[in-house]
Amino acid sequence: MAANDRDNMLPARLEAEFSVLLKELSSCGHQASELITRTGLPGWSLRSLFFFLGYIAKSEGRVTEADIGFAESLMKALKLSRRQRRKAIHWFQKGKSAKDLPALRALRLRLVHYLWPSPALRVAICLCHAAQLQGKPRKPRRYRCEDAIDQLGLPVKVSDDILESYACKVWITQPESQPQPTSYEQACQLLGVTRREPLEGIKRAYRKKVSECHPDKLAQQALNAVEKARAKDRLLRYQQAWELIRRHHAQS
Repeated sequence: MAANDRDNMLPARLEAEFSVLLKELSSCGHQASELITRTGLPGWSLRSLFFFLGYIAKSEGRVTEADIGFAESLMKALKLSRRQRRKAIHWFQKGKSAKDLPALRALRLRLVHYLWPSPALRVAICLCHAAQLQGKPRKPRRYRCEDAIDQLGLPVKVSDDILESYACKVWITQPESQPQPTSYEQACQLLGVTRREPLEGIKRAYRKKVSECHPDKLAQQALNAVEKARAKDRLLRYQQAWELIRRHHAQS
């Protein structure tokens, strides 16, 4: 195993739970509110969740409708009572007004995650979803998200992996318009996988992507010249991504 891979490893208990939740997030179409509908959250974690959501929402000075809508979708997913909703809104407002995170915020989540990492990881997924509501998060949103996840007692790698999952499944909708990949992470994103995926899984994703735009398959469709050129460029990007990944693993 390469030294870089060892450095990126999470503790075994955390890694096992995190992998399950990332797969569940993918099956939810990367909709964090749907993940919470399926998995729930303990009531004692809600104060920290909505406080951090408000903190992230105000990162660029103005809370957007998307921020409010996402917070409301979580309230609905959690089936909060009217009284609980008022509390959640109060905590969201407190987070909006905070210029810095209080030192003991999310203390219970921080302490509990050593034995039961799932609540902290589910909150982290919600926070990363909030950070990328407008697509790839700009620095202020990402930094506030990372600060909040650090308060949960989780390593920054958790936020990196969650956002990478959004990058390869949600943000890249036109691979042919992307530049030639120059890093392993970029190559994985083009193929719709994360760097956590084993080589065999990446190979399967590559073959599936190639089959969608291969000339032999496209010959059966009535495509115009522009569509054919786009498919050709997409195929080239997939091939470049796979070649970079293959070389990376050959050198490991």
